[in-house]
Amino acid sequence: MVGAFYVKKDFRRDVLLEIKINKEIRNYTESMFFGLSMRQFFFALIGVGVAVLMYFTLKSSLGVETLSWVCMLGAAPFVAMGFISYNGMPAEQFAMTWIKSKFLEPQKVKFECDTLYHEAVMKSSKKEVRQL
Repeated sequence: MVGAFYVKKDFRRDVLLEIKINKEIRNYTESMFFGLSMRQFFFALIGVGVAVLMYFTLKSSLGVETLSWVCMLGAAPFVAMGFISYNGMPAEQFAMTWIKSKFLEPQKVKFECDTLYHEAVMKSSKKEVRQL
């Protein structure tokens, strides 16, 4: 979203200034290093560290091409955690919420119909059973 307004510089001409404003102010992220936010940069460094560690650990047992793929696949989850957000939650907060809802505090949901039609049918069927 762009906000624009006129500024009178002198009597003969007007100057139009444009200021870029985010549509949602809460979505603003400050870029710190190489156009990345601090969080993204931190998780990218962790991903690079994991890739380097995997390279030196597996260098003697795998070929160069296979090793490069293994390093990329090993670092990808750590790098992705810096960039992914779901429903406004960062990846690690989403993961903890998912683990909590699925494993730590699971709830069984029981379906009960509460429509007027269902209640009328049940009452009529109970009346028929009583009459028999």
